Amino acid sequence: MKKVLIVEDNEKNMKLARDVLQARGYQTLEAVTGEDGVRIARESGPDLVLMDIHLPGISGIEALALLRAEPATAAIPVIAVTASVMEGDRRKITDAGFDAYVGKPISLKEFLEAVKQAIERGRPA
Repeated sequence: MKKVLIVEDNEKNMKLARDVLQARGYQTLEAVTGEDGVRIARESGPDLVLMDIHLPGISGIEALALLRAEPATAAIPVIAVTASVMEGDRRKITDAGFDAYVGKPISLKEFLEAVKQAIERGRPA
């Protein structure tokens, strides 16, 4: 069973992602801060991380930088899931090194397709 870490501080968004992923057969892990997301990724080695950008403590972009800096977590695909949909925000997010981008409110079809593709592709070593 593929393991997905959801890093999201909004309870409703967390529940939606968790319910949709579990209904599709994924195991989910959860964190509400960037720091916890990095810690859980280190400890559990998920197949994918779904990362909100605006989090308490460090941002999703800062958390991504920490994950990419460590050999143990550098290869985990990370999808940005965020309400920051302005063109400048989108460019900043993709330039930061996220593997994909899903805007909020999420389209379930787009969300599930991004999850499936990221897990199938993984990250090049």
